[in-house]
Amino acid sequence: MKIELPRSSYRETALASGSGTSRSFTLSKGLTLSQSAALSALLSVAGVFSILSTAIYLWGLWTTDPLKSIGGLIPIVSFVLILRAWRSIGWEMDGAWWGLLLLAVTVVTVHIRDRAILELVLSSSWAIFVPPHSLVAFAYTAGAVLLFGGVRLFRAALFPIVLTWFVNPVPNAFNLLIDLPLQHASAKIARSFAHLLGQPLTSDQLRLMFTPDFGMFIAPGCNGIRGAITMGFIALIAGYVYRFRLRFHVLAVLGAILLGYLFNLIRLCVLVLYYIVALHIHWLQSRAEMGDYIIGACLFLIATTVLFTVILRLSPTHSLRFPALAPHADSGSLLAPKSFLPRFAALALLIAIGSVSYARALSDRSVTQATAHPDALGHFPQHIGGYTLAREWNEYLVTGALIFYWADYAPDHPSPNQLEGGGRVSVGISPVLGAHDTLLCHSARGEDWLWHDSVTLPTAGVPTSFSASFYNDGATQYLEATTLCTGPTCGQYASARQHFGFVYSRPDTHTLLTQSPDRPIPVLLRTETTDTAMAPDRARDGLAANLRDFLGAADLATFTRADRQP
Repeated sequence: MKIELPRSSYRETALASGSGTSRSFTLSKGLTLSQSAALSALLSVAGVFSILSTAIYLWGLWTTDPLKSIGGLIPIVSFVLILRAWRSIGWEMDGAWWGLLLLAVTVVTVHIRDRAILELVLSSSWAIFVPPHSLVAFAYTAGAVLLFGGVRLFRAALFPIVLTWFVNPVPNAFNLLIDLPLQHASAKIARSFAHLLGQPLTSDQLRLMFTPDFGMFIAPGCNGIRGAITMGFIALIAGYVYRFRLRFHVLAVLGAILLGYLFNLIRLCVLVLYYIVALHIHWLQSRAEMGDYIIGACLFLIATTVLFTVILRLSPTHSLRFPALAPHADSGSLLAPKSFLPRFAALALLIAIGSVSYARALSDRSVTQATAHPDALGHFPQHIGGYTLAREWNEYLVTGALIFYWADYAPDHPSPNQLEGGGRVSVGISPVLGAHDTLLCHSARGEDWLWHDSVTLPTAGVPTSFSASFYNDGATQYLEATTLCTGPTCGQYASARQHFGFVYSRPDTHTLLTQSPDRPIPVLLRTETTDTAMAPDRARDGLAANLRDFLGAADLATFTRADRQP
C-alpha cells in the first residue's frame, strides 16, 4: 500500500504496522531532489552573467594565449566533478544561506573592480588586479555549492571547487620566473645537441640558424611548459577521480610535469635532426612548421600513453574505469526541503540585479558599434593652452580590437630649457578598457619602473590625482601618468612605497550594480626624452614639468565626454 505524505515531508520512514520493518514513504508532489539539483546547476551557470567581466577576461585569456588555453577546460571539468560528488550524496539539498552571502560579496566586488582600480603592487614588475579572476571563480563556485548543497557537498566536492582557482593556470609572475628561464635552457640543450652532431650554428642563443635563411627560433612556447602543464593537470584530475593515495598523487603530478618537459626536449632534438636532413632535401625546408606540429603531436601522444599506463597501475582497480560512487539512498522520489525555493529565488534575484549593468552595456555597445566606423579616430581638441594637436592614431590589440585613441600635442613655443626630444605630451583615451591601470600592462611585459608614486597635477578644472611611473627602456626615458575619469570627476592614487603598495581609484557607490550614463574612462598621459644618459631624478623632474605645463590648461572632461556612454 502506498502512503502519501504532505509536500513538506523529507526523507521520512515509518514502521509498517505489526511488521517491525522500515518502509520508505513515497512522495508524489513537488520537486524531487534530482530535479532541484538540476535547476540549481542551471541557475548557477546562468549566474555567471552577473560576473560577466571576469568571464569575458578569462575567455580572452584562453583564446589568445596558447600557454593558458588549458584553463578553458577547468570550469567544465569542475562542473562535472561537482555534479558527480553531488550525486554520490544523493543530491542532498541541505543548503546554507552563507553561500548566498559569499555570492553577493563576489558579485559586488566584481562590480567595484569594474568601476574602480584596485591593484596590489608587489614589485616593480609584478602587480595584481584585485580581486584576481581566479579568486572570483573560486568564490563564485564555493558560494553556489554552499547555497544549494550545503557543507556536506562542499566537503565532498572540495577538490573540484579548489580546481576552479586554476582557470588562469599560469600567472604572469610564472612567465617571468620560470617560463623565460626554461626558454633559454631549452635553446641551450637544442644547441648543444646540434653541436654534438657537428652542425655549426650562428651565435644567437635563442636562434638555431643552420644557414643564413634557414633555422628555428626557440620561442617561449617551445620550452615544454604547455605540455608539462597539460600533463600535470591530467595527472592531478586522474589522481582525484581514481582515488590515488596522497603520496602517489603528488608523485604522479610531479612526474607528469617532468614527463611533459622531457618529451619537449626530445622534440627539440628530433627537430634538430629534421633541420639537418632538410639541409640536403630542400623540399622539407618549406614544410618545417608542419613537421614541427607532426613531431610534437606524435611525441605528446607517446607521453600521454606513458602517463595513462602509470595511472592504470596506480588505480585501485587497475583499470581506467571510473570507481563506483558510494551507495546512497534512492532520491528519485524524495522532495527537496521547503527552504530550497527561497534560496533559489534569492539567487535568481541577485543574478538579476548583478546582470542589469552588463545587459545595458551590451545593448548600448551594440548600437554604438553599429554606427561607429572601426577606423574612426578619437575626439581631441585642436588646441590645449599653448599646445597644438600634432597627430592622432589608434592602438589595437593583436586580435584587431581597438584599445586606445591617441593624440600627440606639441608646444607652440618650445622652451630652450626643455629636455632633449621636445616637450611633446601624448594623451591616450581608452573607450573599451573600463577601470584599468597601465601599470598592469608594463608588469605583464616585465618592464620595471624606476619610480612610482601619486602626483597631484593642476588642471583647468580642479587639481587631479594621477598614478605616475617613470621608466628607462634604453632608447628613451619617459614618464607616464594615469587617472580614471567617471563623468567630470577624475582621480587615481598610489602608495608611496618603492616596492610594495596599492593603486586605487574611488568608485561611484551609487551605480555599482546599475549602468550609470557615465562609465569609467582611463586616461593616460606620456612624455619622454631621448637623453638616456641624464640622471633619472633630473629627467623625471623635467618631464613632470612638461605634464604640469600641458595639464594647466586641459579639462579632462573634454577628452572623455564623447566616450562616456557605453
